[in-house]
Amino acid sequence: MNWYSNVVPPKIKALIKREAPENAWVKCPESGQLVFHKDIEDNLYVVPGSGYHMRIPVEARLAALFDNGEHEVVPTPEVPSDPLKFRDIKRYVDKIKEYRLKTGHQDAVTIAYGKLEGAAVTVAVQDFEFMGGSLGMAAGEAIIAGMTHAIEKRTPFIIFTASGGARMQEGMFSLMQMPRTTIAVRRLREARLPYIVVLTNPTTGGVTASYAMLGDIHIAEPGAIIGFAGARVIEQTIREKLPEGFQRAEYLRDHGMVDMVVPRTQMRETLARLCALLTKAPRRAA
Repeated sequence: MNWYSNVVPPKIKALIKREAPENAWVKCPESGQLVFHKDIEDNLYVVPGSGYHMRIPVEARLAALFDNGEHEVVPTPEVPSDPLKFRDIKRYVDKIKEYRLKTGHQDAVTIAYGKLEGAAVTVAVQDFEFMGGSLGMAAGEAIIAGMTHAIEKRTPFIIFTASGGARMQEGMFSLMQMPRTTIAVRRLREARLPYIVVLTNPTTGGVTASYAMLGDIHIAEPGAIIGFAGARVIEQTIREKLPEGFQRAEYLRDHGMVDMVVPRTQMRETLARLCALLTKAPRRAA
């Protein structure tokens, strides 16, 4: 390759050697299929061939849900950033700063308000990219604030869950969010407002043991893992082999834990129809 290095002018080198971005192609974890990243984005982060549902950014999910993608982010209360002064390899406050910079969000839950086929809805989205979507004080306060906003505006409340469970760095303060969010769900019910839960991959731990399984209707995305403890932990505890597909969305639907499994590309239409039915409101003409 000496002739290339020594003879070819720099401008021509630049034309010949154009490096492709590292994330130009995405490999499907299920089928191994390579898909151009733009095709994945255009298909709501669902692999066209296999139908595998990849994690979708918060902004992309909200844009796909609301009419014309238009919505406003609902402010959430501020909480102490490190109530236990927790430290392992690095300080907890430093981890929080890293994830805020990485995701562009203050914590794992974002609340938004807008129109879904002409009807107002309040939506919460849990972001697994922010410390595994773990439930801490900030996430708990955000969910409660979202439900309170829904009550004030008299709208259905929809939440997209994705979490590994409680946030260990906040100890008992994290666990307290389970009963607190449960009480907020009860307030929604007393106000006779629909509470719809969309379980995405994965929804586990204390989140499953609280608000994630208290909806009026439970929808799951295809292939989502939904459960409390991990399958391996359960197998080691009961010393038995678990059934095929255990804790997957389809298994839970077949055993009555989930009402329906809906592909992401059909989620907006399904949610609009359910909100109209539960509020007895006429749907906007297509």
